[in-house]
Amino acid sequence: MMLKHSLKYLLAFALTACGWHKSLDQAELSALYTQPLSPPDKPLRVFHIGHSLVNKDIPMMLEQLAGTGHDHRSQLGWGASLRSHWEPDVPVNGFEVENAHPRFQDARQAVDSGQFDVLVLTESVEIKDAIKHHDSPQYIRQWARAARTANPKIRVYLYELWHELNDPKGWLERLDEDLSLYWEGVLLARGLAHGDTGGPVYVIPAGQVMARLVREVEARGGVDRLRSREDLFYISDEGKRDMIHLSALGNYLVALTHYAVLYHRPPPAEPQAIRLVDGTQLPPISPELARLMSEVIWSVVTSYPKTGVAQRGN
Repeated sequence: MMLKHSLKYLLAFALTACGWHKSLDQAELSALYTQPLSPPDKPLRVFHIGHSLVNKDIPMMLEQLAGTGHDHRSQLGWGASLRSHWEPDVPVNGFEVENAHPRFQDARQAVDSGQFDVLVLTESVEIKDAIKHHDSPQYIRQWARAARTANPKIRVYLYELWHELNDPKGWLERLDEDLSLYWEGVLLARGLAHGDTGGPVYVIPAGQVMARLVREVEARGGVDRLRSREDLFYISDEGKRDMIHLSALGNYLVALTHYAVLYHRPPPAEPQAIRLVDGTQLPPISPELARLMSEVIWSVVTSYPKTGVAQRGN
């Protein structure tokens, strides 16, 4: 018996040393999402963990879309990984700058308080590097486990991101490939494989929404001020296009996606008056573009079971 246990221990050690990880296969992972969540019956308290692709505008836009009673707090950094937000001895780059605002709350204290209805996890990108260097699935597991230990009813989400606009493999091509390859096939499949997270981690499919909208808009030759994918990304006063950070319009699209997933409602199909963190207003969009954004988001959210939203036909 002692020999059997010793061999089992040595095998586990060897598999860990050579990079083996316990993982769910596609069918096992999909089975976790067969039953949709019930729509929330009250405004939500949401905690956002992440970096500049969360920024301060997206949570504030979401709060305005949701209306009275919705509240949020966050802990952000510059390109920060989930590991850096979890481990006290791993620095969160840009911590002092990004969290110098009234909605900051220490992430570990916030999660352990059990006072939030929703936890939104944001991993750093390039996602392949995050997996390789920051053990992303392990920290998804850690955060989800801690959140549901403090509050078994909390809903935990993974915010699906995008990559640089000039990615050599192609921006749309990466969005098409990476969802199943990395976000599901590594982060979720490994992060949930141990069965100790108190339930699945759901997905806010922002990258998929962007891809669907871009294909629709570019096929039409542009809609209103969204002429191409570049218009979703920030442009400096000097006219230089940022390759990964979003414009106000891009942030709004992502905030609408959060709203649809968290509240199980189609996002507004008409232009909204939205205030940005800097005190300015979201530049106006046409009714046609507002309607298209709403339709695309709701189509993606209700055709992807991992959002936790009831699917079309259900």
